[in-house]
Amino acid sequence: MAQITTSTADYAWRPDQTFFPAPDVVAPALILQTSTVAGSVDGDQPAVRVAFVKDADSAAYVAEGSPATEDDPDLDELEVRTKKLVRLVNLSSEQFRQTQTATQVAESVARDLVSKADNSYIADVGGPTGLTNVSNIINGGELGNNLDILVDLIAEIESNGGTPSHIVMHPQAFAEVKKLKTESGSNASLVGAGVTDAVPMLLSLPVLKSRYIPAGNGLVVDRTAIVSAVGPVSVATSEHALFASDGVQLRATWRIGWGVTRPDRIGKFTVDGS
Repeated sequence: MAQITTSTADYAWRPDQTFFPAPDVVAPALILQTSTVAGSVDGDQPAVRVAFVKDADSAAYVAEGSPATEDDPDLDELEVRTKKLVRLVNLSSEQFRQTQTATQVAESVARDLVSKADNSYIADVGGPTGLTNVSNIINGGELGNNLDILVDLIAEIESNGGTPSHIVMHPQAFAEVKKLKTESGSNASLVGAGVTDAVPMLLSLPVLKSRYIPAGNGLVVDRTAIVSAVGPVSVATSEHALFASDGVQLRATWRIGWGVTRPDRIGKFTVDGS
């Protein structure tokens, strides 16, 4: 008699199993890590109004009994308006009811919002302007075979009254920096072997690696010089919009905005990856 095996049995007798891998972790968006979140507004017109004083460096010594010179403070304001990111997905009711479909799709569209937000925060040319395109930020130039350019850039930010909080780099740019050697012909890394890094650091500053910053580019930021308005990532479903076709519509939204109060406390640089 022929032996019955799973290769010859009907499908009902040897059903497949489906495995859903752990979802990708939605890494905190750059706007949350490298800016000061001042609040949240709902709508294109409302704004977060950020009041700040431009330092005048006009304090002076006076002799005993002499009057001090009057000096009015330079009061300034930054308006932070937001814009809404949206992702809309249509699914049949049958597909939506399949195991893990709703959860996996919801997490996927949420990650998509974060990806777009990181791109905008770094590279948009307006409404609001991405950090690499903000006027009057410091252009440190291109790193060569050492870190001198980066050392000077950090020093210039500090000279302007800033306190650098993060370095943001494309992963490949950070890899090029870690390839820098102590001297020609040596295998010793200028920034350490990096085989036991718990948190990526460079010149004592935490490094945030983002695939959304242009390759070969990096930023040094003082998060107190960047003010943002950030709402929650909202995911909703509806069975009404696609009622006629017995479908489910899933919508994810996120409203964000940002502005720079002191652009001379942000610097950009490039890495020669040739």
